[in-house]
Amino acid sequence: MVSATNVDATAVNTVGWLSSGDWTIVVPVYQRQYRWDIGACEQLLSDIRAVADLDDRHMHFIGSILSSLASPGADPELVLIDGQQRITTLMLLVAALQHTVRDTDPALAAELGRVLVRADSDDRTKLRPHRAWAGVFETVVLDRRAGDGARDSRFDDNYAFFRSQISSDEAPRIWRGLQKLEHVAITLGTGANAQQIFESLNSTGEPLRDHELIHNYVLMGLSHAEQQEIEADFWVPIERNTGDAIAAFWRQYLVMKTGREVVVTGGRGVYDTFRQVFPRLEIGDLRRYAAEWREFSDIYRILLSPAEETDASISRQLAWLNTFGSGMYPLVMRVYRDHAHGRVRADELIRTLEHLQALQLRRAIVGVGNERLVARLCRAREEGADALDAAIARISPSDERIRAALKYSPLPHPAYVLSRLAGLDSAAGLDVEHIFPAAPSDVWTGDGRREWSEYTEDEQNSHRALAETIGNLALLEEEFAMRALDASFPDKRRLYGRSAVDSTRELAQVEAWGTAAISQRSATLAQRVAEVWARPITTLIDDDGLTPILDAVKRRGWPPGWQREWDYVEYRGEHWEVPDVKYLFNRVFKRLWADSRADVVAYSDRRGGPVYKDQSWNGQWDRLDDDNWLYMGWDSSYMLTAVQGVLEQAGIAAEVFVKYSYIGAAMK
Repeated sequence: MVSATNVDATAVNTVGWLSSGDWTIVVPVYQRQYRWDIGACEQLLSDIRAVADLDDRHMHFIGSILSSLASPGADPELVLIDGQQRITTLMLLVAALQHTVRDTDPALAAELGRVLVRADSDDRTKLRPHRAWAGVFETVVLDRRAGDGARDSRFDDNYAFFRSQISSDEAPRIWRGLQKLEHVAITLGTGANAQQIFESLNSTGEPLRDHELIHNYVLMGLSHAEQQEIEADFWVPIERNTGDAIAAFWRQYLVMKTGREVVVTGGRGVYDTFRQVFPRLEIGDLRRYAAEWREFSDIYRILLSPAEETDASISRQLAWLNTFGSGMYPLVMRVYRDHAHGRVRADELIRTLEHLQALQLRRAIVGVGNERLVARLCRAREEGADALDAAIARISPSDERIRAALKYSPLPHPAYVLSRLAGLDSAAGLDVEHIFPAAPSDVWTGDGRREWSEYTEDEQNSHRALAETIGNLALLEEEFAMRALDASFPDKRRLYGRSAVDSTRELAQVEAWGTAAISQRSATLAQRVAEVWARPITTLIDDDGLTPILDAVKRRGWPPGWQREWDYVEYRGEHWEVPDVKYLFNRVFKRLWADSRADVVAYSDRRGGPVYKDQSWNGQWDRLDDDNWLYMGWDSSYMLTAVQGVLEQAGIAAEVFVKYSYIGAAMK
């Protein structure tokens, strides 16, 4: 066997590797700036806590760390090619832990110090970032911040988060978890091509997708026999049921499970949520949960292919619901399962499916989006059928709004709407016919007398404006549709009279076709739309696009436009001119400190912040009273999470809404 001479790869204990080395880890100038946010730090700390509570057989693998030995000799340096984000974050965590225990546990503080600083100098950190921000990093890790409340960097943010989360009582547990971290240390010799190896580690093939990460997470730590059991009995059936939609299945299952939207942009949102819902599992728990996953995947298969449903009425409703995509699947999965278990009657399931179609169609008619609706409906259903009806009604545009919109706006999903109005199961074999053609010829006529070329410009524009409205559309058999395409109305009447569709055949009785006839037919059909796609009976007005605070979009960091994300906030019926999450965070905590202090204290004690007795570190603080302070140095995602959490603690989250501005709607 020939040994490699330019690459040395060794599995090592991460803390031991950091503590024992007599080198400095150097971040090269070409590396990107440190960018881990509080969400990533929260996940790391959660992983460390989880592994700390397991027996000594369980370790936590953090990946590979790639470096090259730059200057062997008296002052050796390891140039960090890959792993900067992880190593920097670990150093900030260790620093926060050391500063927490240095007055209460000097022995532990000394052990932590060996991870942070060089053995030959306690003012030289083991890690030296890019020189542009090395000074800031060192002042944080060595606790040299000036007492002026300055907060200059992501280093400060993440260090402050760790300080807020770790008490001196928990320090031994965190230290135990840190000592169970492992990685593969890859060290390159002078003849190795660092860039080529970096690209091989990070860019070869497609990155793992969320469902692939979930698969690996579920199986890791099991014995080979247990892996084969879970794979054969559960995972393969899930893959077979969901097919190419497996990624969507996991996201929608988690929305159903948590009652929260699952963010899929800017990171591994589905995988991260899965890990939060299902922390590291022993085989007994895993079998129980996997059986649930498989059962919901069976349901998902039917939602994707409604023809597999044996009840014809339910099958028809599911097919109609698919007109609008899969956005409502999380709620439907739950209701369908309850029906399968005998807890919901067939007519109750059908009623829910009808309401969901009405909700989505009404919103499409008035031009309001159907995104980010289903999580709030899942939460409402947990409170009962009446609560679900009220939630659907609150976000369903009124009859007046849809009747007004149908007069002048294009009809969404015309084949679906017209076929249901005609009492048909589907529009198979039928085309959507424009009675007044979308592009009429000069000789087209609506009454057999005046041709299109004789219409005034205003008359022509009026006709074009109504061409896509419901009053100008009909269903016509394919064999007639081609012949009717550009025909004048008198010729079309003869074709309409031969149609098997009652509502189309009625058009044969109309003498002439123009804007008056279109408007009259639109009004008639709009009334029927309001009846067929009925809104649940309610006294509530529709909410004009308000988003519940629990469904507000979490952003990574502080993206451009964050200061103008919202037009306003509705807080329990009060109108707040609050344009951004930092303002809302401050106002909500101050308001609840006055109205419901016990809930703020309970939430903060459970989460380790954001309210503290003292300004325990430098940063942005706001006073709540003489003895309590609110830390304001979090990132936007943490602040929104805290607002949601404290409002839930107080039991009023369902009464708080945000109205997105045009900037907020466009933000990424």
